[in-house]
Formats: sequence, structure tokens, C-alpha cells
Amino acid sequence: MNLDPTKMADWQIAEAAEKNIKPIAEIGAKLGLQDGELVPMGRNVAKIDYTKTWNRVKDLKPGKYVDVTAITPTPLGEGKTTTTMGLVEGLGRIGKKPVGAIRQPSGGPTFNIKGSAAGGGLAQCIPLAPFSLGLTGDIDAITNAHNLCMVALTARMQHERNYDDARLATIGLRRLDIDPDRVQMKWAMDFCAQALRNITIGKGGKMDGYEMESGFQITVSSEIMAILAVANSLKDLRERIGKMVVAYSRSGAEVTTADLEVDGAMTAIMLEAINPNLVQTIEGNPGLVHAGPFANIAIGQNSVIADMLGVRMGDYLITESGFAADIGYEKFWNLKCRYSGLKPDAVVIVATVRALKMHGGGPEVKPGKPLDKAYTEEELTLLENGCENLIAHIDIVRKSGATPVVCINGFYTDTQAEHDLVRRIAGEHGARCAVSEHWLKGGAGAIELAEAVVAACEEEHHFAPLYDLDLPLKDRVEKIATEIYGADGVEWSEEAEKKISRFQRDPAVAKMGMCMVKTHLSLSHDPDLKGRPTGWTLPIRDVLIYKGAGFVVPVAGDIKLLPGTGSNPGYRQIDVDTETGKVTGLF
Repeated sequence: MNLDPTKMADWQIAEAAEKNIKPIAEIGAKLGLQDGELVPMGRNVAKIDYTKTWNRVKDLKPGKYVDVTAITPTPLGEGKTTTTMGLVEGLGRIGKKPVGAIRQPSGGPTFNIKGSAAGGGLAQCIPLAPFSLGLTGDIDAITNAHNLCMVALTARMQHERNYDDARLATIGLRRLDIDPDRVQMKWAMDFCAQALRNITIGKGGKMDGYEMESGFQITVSSEIMAILAVANSLKDLRERIGKMVVAYSRSGAEVTTADLEVDGAMTAIMLEAINPNLVQTIEGNPGLVHAGPFANIAIGQNSVIADMLGVRMGDYLITESGFAADIGYEKFWNLKCRYSGLKPDAVVIVATVRALKMHGGGPEVKPGKPLDKAYTEEELTLLENGCENLIAHIDIVRKSGATPVVCINGFYTDTQAEHDLVRRIAGEHGARCAVSEHWLKGGAGAIELAEAVVAACEEEHHFAPLYDLDLPLKDRVEKIATEIYGADGVEWSEEAEKKISRFQRDPAVAKMGMCMVKTHLSLSHDPDLKGRPTGWTLPIRDVLIYKGAGFVVPVAGDIKLLPGTGSNPGYRQIDVDTETGKVTGLF
């Protein structure tokens, strides 16, 4: 195939590559899957029967485990998934047996300004359209399970308002006395619909529901998505769903999905979603797809289940954490690895010359607008200043005890002097560094990166959590803020202070993990603070509880659980060729 990313859009490359796509059974065979373990879901996608496969492979020796994270990105993203796919292809080119593990794209960014999450150029997974447009329905299942919970909650509130205790007892219900001002969930949809962030529901008569303030959140921010990411079995998934706190009663008692008697039905909707999805790279390497994105408002990891399987079915399992090392990798380090028991042998930090220049004081980068010439011409001063951000992320990875490998995700506008500068600074701060041209050349362009990762995996490392679960919750937030983000300290709102104190008094909650919510566009809470900010304080305005997932969730700054759609969204370019049925315009 003669595919030129400089002259073809990603969807055109994918369409051309799909003419030579390998049968999904052949990809399954590369993983060593046996009869009944591969469940075809259409022509070129399948699910892996997790329970059946895990029972066979669980005692196998794990391969090398590699996480891909990044520096603080521009709003355009810096190519973590592209690098993940490129590294998988590069490892395949040097004779290894690699497996990729990535997150399923959300419809929010796919139809908005960021696009799909399949990678790009010659380092992407295929088939692109099914991958980008719902895959096997996992996110739809999460949406439906989440909204069924909201149906159960609002119906219960209506019936408790309309019926006395005796009438409730005749249908086997006890009064939960739900406080409408303390409902913890919103409705879910997988689009960026800012008009639905805040709504009033239940308007009409007494048979039209319970009138109260409500709203929507994006599906991938649902606690059910977090549960899918951390569950290790169907039994574990079922138990976690039953622990979800949906609301509080007027007396302050928790109201869970089990109290609403909806947890079983929610699990039934999620029954197939627990099984990871199988796709392939353009070069025919296996890729597992499971769980979803948004590490700024969610855990932002592909699933524990996918990693536990993948690391036992290949020489190298390349997984990916959302956004930069301060949020995505921090959650991988202190949450996901606790759940899986796995420890990374190496961590790849993706950096681009473009992003480093922005952190060095370069002009604002906006999606849909041409890049300033500072980003397309050699500019060593901006670049060197911006490497402070890279150093911060190297320091984060080294603090975890893992071995860092900086990947310069090469653009054709980069210069040799710029690459040499980044290499020097990375080396001075204890990281290997490789330039990779996987976007332009596929696996052939990622051989240097693959060899650097193989070498890093052989080094001695001492991976350990940042905090012990006996450390008080407030102290954990302070530790993350000061040691990972670089803040001087934490400022708590009155509401957040009350909540964190209440959670600390609950022995079960006090032992839960910490899932921070903050912007991905800065090491700080303020997206306008670039580079490596100093002299600032992290404001915690609220603290949420995800009892099913096992998270305490401090919220820093003004973060929306439902992003907005921009003025030039991607859906304007997406269409269908009515002659061939091919989807066009995905990016």
C-alpha cells in the first residue's frame, strides 16, 4: 500500500488499509485465543469472552507492561493513542509479540473538535468507522444502565410523594424519603450538549414525575464507566454497581442502587460490556479496546480486565492513560495498578515540539485555526523554556519508581536542532529519549522508540504508590497537589471541607482511592497557566463519592461533567457515501 499521511486524511488512510484488513479470527489467533473465546461482532471486530479466557491464561507469566502518558497537551492533543499504536507496530517490526490496549472513543469528542481516538496517519487502529461510531455498544450499555438508575430514582420519588406508607408496603416498598436537593447523579448522554447541563424535570401534573433541578453528564464521566474500568470479574462488577450512591435521604442516609432495587437490571444491561473488544492496527497487530476517556473528569484508563488479559497474551502490553502524567498517569499509578496488581516496566511520555513551544510562551493554540509560524519554524528559545513542562512529567514518572522514556512524536516541521535539544534535556533529567515518526511511517518509523522501550523494560525499577491508603483523605489531596502538580498547598471550600471530613469518619470511605478532577490543559487547576507553574494554590470546591468504583473524587476548579460543542465541530465533515456505504470525514 502506498499511503501518504501528508496527502491523505486519517479516514482515507483507514479506508485504504481496510482493503487488506486481516480476518478478526486471525488477529485472535495471534493472541492464542481458543475455540469459544472469540465472539465475532460483525466483520472485523470481536469481543473476547473474558471469563473463559481468564480462567485459561491467569497462571501464565505476564509479559512486559508499558504505559503511555504525555506532557501537558495543547487543545489539539499530542498523539498518545497514535504513539500507542505506533509503538505496538514498532515492536512488531523488531520481532516482538505486542498487544495494544486503548480506550473506546466517546461520541462527545468524535463529533466535536478533537475527533476519534483511533490514532492517526499510519499508526491507527482499524476498522475506523465501527471503532469511532459505537463499536460493540459498550458506551450505549453504560448510558442505558446509568439512565435506568435515574428512572428508578425519579419514579421512586414520584411514588413516595403520591402514596402513603401503607400503600407503599402493599407493593413491597419502604419509604426512602429521598432529598431532591441531594441527588448525586444526572442523566447521561455521550455527546457534548452544553444546553442540557442544567435542566428542570418533572414538569406537569403529579403523574409526570417529580419536579426538581437536574441535568446531564457525558456518559464517560458516569461512575458505571469507572466501575467497568476497575472491575475484575462479573461478580465484582455486580457488587460495585450495587454500592453506587445515587442520592441521600432527608435524614442524611445514603440511597444506593441496591436500595432502589435496580442494581440487578443495571448489571444485566452491562452483561456483554464486561468483555473487551478486539480490533487491529493498520499493520495487523492486536488491539484491545475497553472502557473510556476523560482523565480530567474520570479515571481515564482502559480497563483492568483488558490489561490483565493482554499482558498474559503478548510479550509486551502497551496501555494508555488519558491526558498528561499529572492526571492520567497519576491515576494509573495510584488507582489502576492497585486494582490490577500490575506494575509498569516502562512509561512512555509523549511530547511534541509544538506543545513544548506553547509551554515556553508561544502563541495560543486553538482547534480549527492555523498554527502560528512559531510552531512550524525552528524556535529553540521557546522550546527550551517549554521543556520545564517535560521535566515536570519526567519527575512525576520517576517519583513512581518507573523508568521513563520520552517519545518525541515527530512532525515534518520539526528540525534536527529542536530534536537534539529535547534529547539533551530529557537525558539530563534521567529519561531515555527517542524520536518517532510512526504517524508518517508506521512501525518502520517507531523502531527507535520500540528499541528504547525494550531497553528500558530491562532496567531495574522500584514502582510503588504515592500514598498509603491509611493516609487521611485530606493529606492525600495535599500530597498529590504539592508533589505531583507543584502547588504550594490546597484551599478547601466550606462545602468540600465538610464533605471530606464526613467521608474521613466512614472507615470504608477513608480507605478508598483518590480520583482527582481538574483541567488537563495545565499542571495547575487553571488552563491558562502553562509550563511548570509556581506560586499557586489548588482550590477544591467539591468532593464527590463513587462508592461502587471505590473513589473519593475531589473537584478542583470549574470542571464541567458535560463538555460543550464548539463552533466548528467535526460532525460537519462526517458523511456517508451512499453508493458504497463508506463513512467519510472521520478524523
